[in-house]
Amino acid sequence: MAENRASGYGGDLYGEGVPCWVDAQLPDLEGGKRFYGELFGWTFEDPPQGYGGAVWARIEGAPVAALARKTDGRLPSVWTVYFATPDIEGLADRVWAAGGQVITAPVAVGELGKTALVTDEEGAVFGLWQPGTHPGFGRRHEPGTFAWAELYARDTEAANTFYGGLFHDALFGPEAHPDFGRALVADVFSAEMPPHFLVHFAVADCEEVLETVNRLGGRVQAPPFETSYGKVAVVTDNQGASFAVLERQTAMGGGEAVPY
Repeated sequence: MAENRASGYGGDLYGEGVPCWVDAQLPDLEGGKRFYGELFGWTFEDPPQGYGGAVWARIEGAPVAALARKTDGRLPSVWTVYFATPDIEGLADRVWAAGGQVITAPVAVGELGKTALVTDEEGAVFGLWQPGTHPGFGRRHEPGTFAWAELYARDTEAANTFYGGLFHDALFGPEAHPDFGRALVADVFSAEMPPHFLVHFAVADCEEVLETVNRLGGRVQAPPFETSYGKVAVVTDNQGASFAVLERQTAMGGGEAVPY
């Protein structure tokens, strides 16, 4: 589907507030390549110079995610979603003013762009990305690629206010088609789990993918359940990083996105 591919890759592809990239911090990078390579059919290669100790995952040559080796074993193994912005310093300031925190200040990643890690008011971590030569996903909304990001919050009304203030056009503008939503933590997880973003990858058959996850040493955290945007299951990989798989009930590029 042409609309799912970043044709003309290399431009300013994603508007502010649109999820544009995901990466995973893992203790065993080679183990991660084996797991996700078999699960999603990803191939891997080093990114352009400047990205650091990471590899890019690709489908038919297009970048879809990155895997990086954790530099500090005390940090969790996690998937992080990054939201596009044309002004990362300005957006980081707005996050702070809205009650969030800046974990890592904006920093250049070679010529690829600038990145920062921040949190919302409740402590849910997400990334910011200001594109240079790397705008983000080369493909999305098709099997093996990014499909959705769900924020699991304790106070969804506060989340509406926080993200609506940061990303108003992406959520409410005339061309809004958001790729992230929100739900209460207790809807799926233990009420004690901290607020967090959960990255969803598109799959053609949810149950079939869960069998592969188990065979590869991962585990199922939440068995398949129906949502307004498709059938979802929550899993961890063989190193403990959580993510979700999403089987859409409609075409990937034109599925019903649920705004705040």
